[in-house]
Amino acid sequence: MKPVAAGKISGLLAIGLLCLGLIPEFAGAKEPQSISARIARLRADLAGPQSATEVLTRWCADLGLASPPVIKAVLVPGTDRKPDAAIRALLKAPAGQPIRYRRVRLMCGKQVFSEADNWYLPDKLTADMNQTLDRTDTPFGAVVRPLAFHRKTLAVTQEAVPNTILQVRALLLTGDGVPFSLVVENYRRALVSH
Repeated sequence: MKPVAAGKISGLLAIGLLCLGLIPEFAGAKEPQSISARIARLRADLAGPQSATEVLTRWCADLGLASPPVIKAVLVPGTDRKPDAAIRALLKAPAGQPIRYRRVRLMCGKQVFSEADNWYLPDKLTADMNQTLDRTDTPFGAVVRPLAFHRKTLAVTQEAVPNTILQVRALLLTGDGVPFSLVVENYRRALVSH
């Protein structure tokens, strides 16, 4: 019987282990999801019952971008967009009712996941909620969670704008179905390119 070279033994051993499923990086390995599949998954997640903050927190954890996975709402200074008649109609806010505006970048670690415009009715929130929104980087959804709100998606569009993959327009409604916030969320390409 001829002796077998050491290199051939290790190659044969690797093939045997692969066949037995003992090399995890090859056995049953899944190909990475395509960007379009990730966008579809993100779209489905955002259409679900969770708030956008909860969805982004889960994505942050899945991507391992921060430990613990915390979403921060970094205020974009110098922005103030007055509500037009269409926004007032969606919020069922008469002409004299105050509407506040808040623009934020939702971040996980150092990664910007989305930019969001938010028009909301401060009189539907508690004084503590309004102060938290004015003074901290806590996301809107986390602040208003005690209202037992739910989202009503108005539109989801796939954007051709650079670095943006999805734009979501949604109303936030109290447990009684009263609208109190309109959000326009622009999700960044970085969210699905990891």
